Amino acid sequence: MLTREQIESFERDGVIVVPDLLPGGLLGRIRAEYAALLDRLHAGWEAEGRVPPGQGLDFWQKLAASYAAGCDWFQPMDISLPGDAITPDTPFHFGPAVFEMVTCPRVLDAVECLIGPEITSNPIQHVRIKPPAAALHPGEIRAHVGGTDWHQDRAVAHAEGDATRMVTVWLAITDATVENGCLQAVPGRPAMYPHCPQRQTAIAPGFLDESLARPLPVPAGGAVLFHPLTPHASLPNRSRRFRWSFDLRYNVTGQPTGRAHFPDFVARSRAAPGRVLTDWRDWRALWLEARERLAGRPHVPIHRWQADSPVCA
Repeated sequence: MLTREQIESFERDGVIVVPDLLPGGLLGRIRAEYAALLDRLHAGWEAEGRVPPGQGLDFWQKLAASYAAGCDWFQPMDISLPGDAITPDTPFHFGPAVFEMVTCPRVLDAVECLIGPEITSNPIQHVRIKPPAAALHPGEIRAHVGGTDWHQDRAVAHAEGDATRMVTVWLAITDATVENGCLQAVPGRPAMYPHCPQRQTAIAPGFLDESLARPLPVPAGGAVLFHPLTPHASLPNRSRRFRWSFDLRYNVTGQPTGRAHFPDFVARSRAAPGRVLTDWRDWRALWLEARERLAGRPHVPIHRWQADSPVCA
């Protein structure tokens, strides 16, 4: 799937752009699945008098109106439980089109080129639908909605996953451009930098030379693949439109995911194909069980960094 040159580039720089990874038909099914989800959410908020009538509004107009009204569409659209408090009715989204994306053979082919054929879908995964920067609410700190600060993916997991072979696959559902806030990276695979609980969990001040960053634009259906130690962030969305992507991770089966309280599943196995999860409803059931198990219990922090560390002063 990946060329020898792409693999060598990934090993050297810790990041590659693959312009054409998702089939066009799958992109359409993902967009349709989310449009139906937003229709249901918007109708509920409309009935409560929180948003204007949705008749005649398209997906993006409903999304903008909902965000402006303070209606939280992010968590109901996310493909994970949140990193903060979990309740018995915390919403999330697990549907057939998203499962088809997570288990897409072309995506898994690319991952196999980098970590081998025993592939687990890691539970650190999110949807990212980012409004224009000018439309963001004051104080918006969520990386999945606003800007993403400089970080390394290994650092925003638990230490038990520090030796795990892992790759991040960042999939563009709309074109990601410099204007609308594509990713940027400092190429390389350095040691893990200390991170601090800042606006988000981010590399501690003074450790990263941001002047070495390069932008990573990618068309819809394309992907950016990251080594877990490659520093990256997003550019601000200076356009007038939303930018939409998914952030997926995969690791070698049997190795710690770095977030053990959330469920993983075997997405590909040459050694034991019978272990592969093939039904999206089984995937959803894993997360429903996790929500029931975690609701009302003491919060499990999703990273290991403390604000009182000397490097965070």
